[in-house]
Amino acid sequence: QVIFALNQTLLQQESLRAGSFQIPYTTEDLIKHYNCGDLSSIIFNHDTSQVPNFINATLPAHERITAQEIDSYFRQELIYKRNERMGRRVKDLLDEYPDKSFFFAFGAG
Repeated sequence: QVIFALNQTLLQQESLRAGSFQIPYTTEDLIKHYNCGDLSSIIFNHDTSQVPNFINATLPAHERITAQEIDSYFRQELIYKRNERMGRRVKDLLDEYPDKSFFFAFGAG
């Protein structure tokens, strides 16, 4: 899976450099949507998320399964488990220091 992910990443980067693949959004698009509070339309869309997208309709069936397994793993580790860890840390701080004020900031991803 690691070799597959590396190869797919390199192929995507080569396509970007060659101009045959375009990123469907700009940094300005992300900032605009963030400022407007419109996180669901672009930031959490699978095509624009920070989780690499290895699923490609042109892949052979066995490679598509590998890509789906990697995608699921990344989402679980980089999004869901991260959010659970941060939530536990916030709760622990609030429980430990109930009379203190806190400011917590989280990234949209």
